[in-house]
Amino acid sequence: MEEMEEELKCPVCGSFYREPIILPCSHNLCQACARNILVQTPDSESPQSRRASGSAVSDYDYLDLDKMSLYSEADSGYGSYGGFASAPTTPCQKSPNGVRVFPPAAPPPPAALAPPPPPPRNACLTCPQCHRSLVLDERGLRGFPRNRLLEGVIDRYQQGRAAALRCQLCEKAPKEAAVMCEQCDVFYCEPCRLRCHPPRGPLAKHRLVPPAQGRVSRRLSPRKISTCTDHELENHSMYCVQCKSPVCYQCLEEGKHSSHEVKALGAMWKLHKSQLSQALNGLSDRAKEAKEFLVQLRNMVQQIQENSVEFEACLVAQCDALIDALNRRKAQLLSRVNKEHEHKLKVVRDQISHCTVKLRQTTGLMEYCLEVIKENDPSGFLQISDALIRRVHLTEDQWGKGTLTPRMTTDFDLNLDNGPLLQSIHQLDFVQMKVPAPPILQLEECCTHNNSATLSWKQPPLSTVQVEGYILELDDGNGGQFREVYVGKETMCTVDGLHFNSTYSARVKAFNKTGVSPYSKTLVLQTSEGCNFETQGTPYSQLVDIKKMVAAWFSFDPASAHADIIFSNDNLTVTCNSYDDRVVLGKTGFSKGLHYWELSIDRYDNHPDPAFGVARIDVLKDAMLGKDDKAWAMYVDNNRSWFMHNNSHTNRTEGGITKGATVGVLLDLTRRTLTFSINEDQQGPVAFENLEGLFFPAVSLNRNVQVTLHTGLPVPEFYASRSAMQ
Repeated sequence: MEEMEEELKCPVCGSFYREPIILPCSHNLCQACARNILVQTPDSESPQSRRASGSAVSDYDYLDLDKMSLYSEADSGYGSYGGFASAPTTPCQKSPNGVRVFPPAAPPPPAALAPPPPPPRNACLTCPQCHRSLVLDERGLRGFPRNRLLEGVIDRYQQGRAAALRCQLCEKAPKEAAVMCEQCDVFYCEPCRLRCHPPRGPLAKHRLVPPAQGRVSRRLSPRKISTCTDHELENHSMYCVQCKSPVCYQCLEEGKHSSHEVKALGAMWKLHKSQLSQALNGLSDRAKEAKEFLVQLRNMVQQIQENSVEFEACLVAQCDALIDALNRRKAQLLSRVNKEHEHKLKVVRDQISHCTVKLRQTTGLMEYCLEVIKENDPSGFLQISDALIRRVHLTEDQWGKGTLTPRMTTDFDLNLDNGPLLQSIHQLDFVQMKVPAPPILQLEECCTHNNSATLSWKQPPLSTVQVEGYILELDDGNGGQFREVYVGKETMCTVDGLHFNSTYSARVKAFNKTGVSPYSKTLVLQTSEGCNFETQGTPYSQLVDIKKMVAAWFSFDPASAHADIIFSNDNLTVTCNSYDDRVVLGKTGFSKGLHYWELSIDRYDNHPDPAFGVARIDVLKDAMLGKDDKAWAMYVDNNRSWFMHNNSHTNRTEGGITKGATVGVLLDLTRRTLTFSINEDQQGPVAFENLEGLFFPAVSLNRNVQVTLHTGLPVPEFYASRSAMQ
């Protein structure tokens, strides 16, 4: 109800509508707000003159409206309150929705209490919602009809928000009312409703409504009947189809609508109500889809946040791993540099030590020789001079053989080439496309039902690779080759038309532009095993294995049915809203085995002839079952029945159906026959033989018939007895 509140508020004042009027563009305005946004246009700026000159269109925007209103005030002397005269300098304001609003003029003197004059010529009103400009006639705002229906909705809405209603049958402290019965006119709490108003017998047809709605319907005073805008004393009695508006009989007599097509007001009221209800059904579906989509988006927000945290953690871990590896390599390289450093220092220091010792020896020799030269004893000098001269030359030669050349350079011969690594770091980026990881089959969601299998899968939780679709493959149920049964973006698929009592293997793979992922793990599925049905006397084992006699449970299929079919009772009960025959199929198809189901006749009016049988999936849905070559059926009325296939009628048999009767359909795909029964007695001979392929249970009916499907039934006695004798 709170969402509806915006529909009940005026776009000018932002409050609930007060005395709303309907504009020709179908929008609504408060009558007072409509007066406040009236503007007076000069003849040169009237919409008619502008249309005649072709210089503009009739829909003025807000800017034009503002210019128009200012020009009107300054030039013509008219204000904007209802188009009546006011001070030309009256300031204007804007409503909460951005619409220019002119305050009402000062109250007139007591002598001017006469009815206000008609609005000035060319008074203009612009709709604040669609911006369409409207020129008022001599009636002014009275020319727009009053929206009394909207007033009633607002009254009910405001009263519905009042205090909670109390139960009228509680003995002590009344509890809050849960429902109100429109027929009993009593408010009930839930315990009192269950005790005093059970949904049985005559009370089952009573209509229970929410208490707020019941309170409004009980207390809301009757509203004044809407009257004609041209003839205020006349009520609307007809509806003009061309003008799309209610009219009175004087409108028809005076000639304004005499040439128009008119229809009864009540009939058009019901028709438009029906059209609105149908349109609301479609809008309701879209609203439901939107709510589900919003839930999906909110879940996506949470999932994105979780994935972002997880992805950031993964990214940080990867970068930290790179940093750790770089730090370890850095330590190793620094160690090598330190070793080279120590080696160079050792060599240089050893050479320094050696040169120091050699220099000391040379200096001592030089000082000794100088002292020898100072001596004046020639004989003593000559005795040692030859030896000293040889020592000096030898020492000199020793200094000249590379002794004064450094044994180690100061440069480090190590060169770190980090260019490729820097380039790799700069090119480090996320892998945008690679082959997807193999999907994971969700075992808890995979299941079989009768001869159909539903499989569900998902991508691995940590997989960030984009997936464009999936390919689901099944084998043939006998260990044969796999074949594709589904290709698409969905992560769930139901495969129909499988063999009963068979074992299938399923697998799925993902694909994108880069390629196809490996297969998922293979999942083994078993279709329905069936029930062991004992027959009287000899078991039916000479023609069919008793273990393959499958009791299938299924319902009608809304997806493949004609649009006129009406479903209820969990899709087990069907009827139709058309007088023509419409076809509905069962959800399960059969290709082998023995199957039996029944249809009880819940309603049978005016002696129609519904048809029962089997059909292909592409059978005609808008004709009686058996009219084409896709169906094999028995159609029956209240006296007799016929078999029909491809519009060929055979085997007329006496005996019909009434309300409460039961029609049985027995499909034996081992013998490839179709047999019918009415009230557990076989109807006619074997209806059809040599049946092969996939068959779906089928019914055709119209609005005079309602049937209920019963499945999972044992083979009927007449067929079991006949099989035992064979």
